Amino acid sequence: MPRKAKKPAAKPTSARVTKGDVAAVLASLERAGSKKVREDMSLRYGIIAPKAYGVPMAKIKLVAKSIGKNHEMAAALWNTGWYEARLLASLVAEPKRVTPAEMDRWARDFDNWAVCDTMCFHLFDRTPHAFDKVVRWTARREEFVKRAGFALLASVALHDKKAADEPFLQSLPLIEGAADDERNFVKKGVSWALRGIGKRNAKLQAAATEVAQRLSTSAHPAARWIGKDALREFAKRKAR
Repeated sequence: MPRKAKKPAAKPTSARVTKGDVAAVLASLERAGSKKVREDMSLRYGIIAPKAYGVPMAKIKLVAKSIGKNHEMAAALWNTGWYEARLLASLVAEPKRVTPAEMDRWARDFDNWAVCDTMCFHLFDRTPHAFDKVVRWTARREEFVKRAGFALLASVALHDKKAADEPFLQSLPLIEGAADDERNFVKKGVSWALRGIGKRNAKLQAAATEVAQRLSTSAHPAARWIGKDALREFAKRKAR
């Protein structure tokens, strides 16, 4: 039996986006929202978003699928300030068209961990500017910009299978230097990055383990927590 031809991938579109187009997307998100999800966002997940419809991520992905890749739409959605619209922007934006200035502009708008992590995990780590932003953002003071630096590092570690070891080895001092930041979202981002690097291969796990061991005996509570968190993760992997 002859094989079925593969369906061609949807091509990105650069068609002009009107206010009506954006309004229609927002209306679809509003219809999919619920009070229960909005309540769970803050009470269960610690997501503080002033403008939110309460749409589960699974439904946001369905809306993204109906739009396809559309960088102009992504930018317009981001500018609305709606929580779900910004998550949607991460899914419909075109990684090759994302500029360093655009990344900085969107990062400055981060006001909760979910938007920060989703942008890093679904979009920013696929751009050619990822490692440069890791270096720049991890040195910033703003809580969610700094978290973005480490969330981006963790996302690249997970997704970029072809990346060489060296950029990750060079990132370990960034992790160690930020490990004494007591802010919860920064601390968890630093831990995520360290664990992500250690999961790539044996060489990086050995280097990440050395850092984790030093941190686990630090005088700083946040650093100790990060070190022990990573060591537990690495021990689980060895036990498998």
